[in-house]
Amino acid sequence: MFKIEEDNTYNDIREKSLMSWLVGVQDTGSYIDACGAKLAVEYIQYLKEKIEILEEKNRIRDQHLKKIKQKLDDLK
Repeated sequence: MFKIEEDNTYNDIREKSLMSWLVGVQDTGSYIDACGAKLAVEYIQYLKEKIEILEEKNRIRDQHLKKIKQKLDDLK
């Protein structure tokens, strides 16, 4: 059985554009704008890390539930 991959091309382009703009603001903006852009970049990175942690927890949970289901099926 095959799994259809989700197309994230639009979101990837949007993310790269946003990050490029934030880097530009950090380099050429006023002090306040540069600090705000840096804060936004750091927050985006934090959210990405949090998403990865949650996805890993979901994978572990799914594996555990499959094992439990298999054990229940074996008992029947």
